[in-house]
Amino acid sequence: MPIPEGLPENVFYAIAAIYGLLILASIVTAVLKRRNPGEGTDELSRRVTSWWFMITIFTVAIITNRVVSTVFLGFMTFLAFKEYLSLIPTRRVDRLILLFAYLAIPVQFIFAHMNSYGLFLTFIPVWMFLFCPMTMTLIGKTEGFLRAVGTLSWGLMITVFALSHTAMLLAADDIVAGPAGGAGLLLFLVALTQFNDVAQFTWGKLFGRRKIVPKVSPKKTWEGFLGGLASTIVLGAIAGPFLTPLPFYYAGLAGGMIAIAGFLGDVTISAFKRDLGVKDSGGLIPGHGGILDRVDSLTYAAPVFYHAMHFFAFSGRI
Repeated sequence: MPIPEGLPENVFYAIAAIYGLLILASIVTAVLKRRNPGEGTDELSRRVTSWWFMITIFTVAIITNRVVSTVFLGFMTFLAFKEYLSLIPTRRVDRLILLFAYLAIPVQFIFAHMNSYGLFLTFIPVWMFLFCPMTMTLIGKTEGFLRAVGTLSWGLMITVFALSHTAMLLAADDIVAGPAGGAGLLLFLVALTQFNDVAQFTWGKLFGRRKIVPKVSPKKTWEGFLGGLASTIVLGAIAGPFLTPLPFYYAGLAGGMIAIAGFLGDVTISAFKRDLGVKDSGGLIPGHGGILDRVDSLTYAAPVFYHAMHFFAFSGRI
């Protein structure tokens, strides 16, 4: 199969490896389902099927061009933010402010596409955080003001600002982005974050005994966390030299950082949902819940990985 024009060769082969793993996972799932039919194998089968759709959509976006990829990432963020707003209580009087919050998504992703670091870094944490409460104040309804400002600001931060770091990785200059360019950095982040989720789930199922945050996420165990962390460090060390400018030892550290940040993002969104008394943020993806459920790990992993790369690798410190 010819490599699409403009797509780094390393990214092409990494995507091919992911599809190889998906084929293997589908075969193993089919065998398990035939030998031990039940709810557990049915759920596993639904998850693998969903992975085919998600990986295919991600692949189409990443192999076309950077504009399409950025639009795709912005649309994913829009869905996550929409799910967040559908869960939290909002005031009818704030509908205009919510419209402005939605409009902040394309603006933030345009700044990311331009690789404009200063505007990207200040637009939401400075300007939107000042603009939204100011507009609410001018409307003049003070009942529930503090809660409305807090929930909207946190939603913008945890979904729009955090997830827009994926587009900043994509826009990284080829000079500093490494052998696979920005697409390689994005693939490294997304693949390791999702692999860590699967590895933690698998290690936890096999050896999980001691719960790590039982009041927030009862199924998370120390054994699952540490097994996922070790597996992701190994995969990071292997994939890093092909997809990033990092040598294997720093790439392994980056893998560990992504695993820890991904875990923290996962349990933070779990705490948010538990407070609201819901299990999933939506039902868009069979077996996975909503978009916010699927990208919860990225809400921490994306900004942590991007700023580590910006501070250490892009600046030439390592």
